[in-house]
Amino acid sequence: MPSAIGAHVAPAQHPVQAALPTVEEVSAGGVVVDTSDGELRVAIIARLNRGGRLEWCLPKGHPEGRENNEEAAVREIAEETGIEGDILAPLGSIDYWFTVSGHRVHKTVHHFLLQATGGELTIENDPDREAVDAAWVPIQDLARKLSFPNERRIADLARGVLPEYL
Repeated sequence: MPSAIGAHVAPAQHPVQAALPTVEEVSAGGVVVDTSDGELRVAIIARLNRGGRLEWCLPKGHPEGRENNEEAAVREIAEETGIEGDILAPLGSIDYWFTVSGHRVHKTVHHFLLQATGGELTIENDPDREAVDAAWVPIQDLARKLSFPNERRIADLARGVLPEYL
């Protein structure tokens, strides 16, 4: 009687699946801090994910035209939060993968630390209407409020770097 293990067992036949095409995306955004009253608050936005769940995140978006990452971060933060800011320091980049509409997306997001220079907190200027809410969050509570672990790490970096600029 042949053995049920080893070379006598035919490998399972699996349907061959074509690999999904990959798209590379770049975004820029970051942590914009209001330092005007000593409380150190950060403007964040809420978006609804594909499942309809509310996710709090750092404002970010794609560079437009010939914008560099710094210019895109300043513009996107202003569009999504209503807050204008000046870049103080780079905070690093994160990357992640997701699948949508028959392709895989490899997204890299470049984050910066910004000091708020003006504006009013609002989502009314978001041209993509992705933001459904915006809020000021004390910087010490920021990591607890953000939905994504990679953005919580960026928040922790911002807290560590910010004292150099106060």
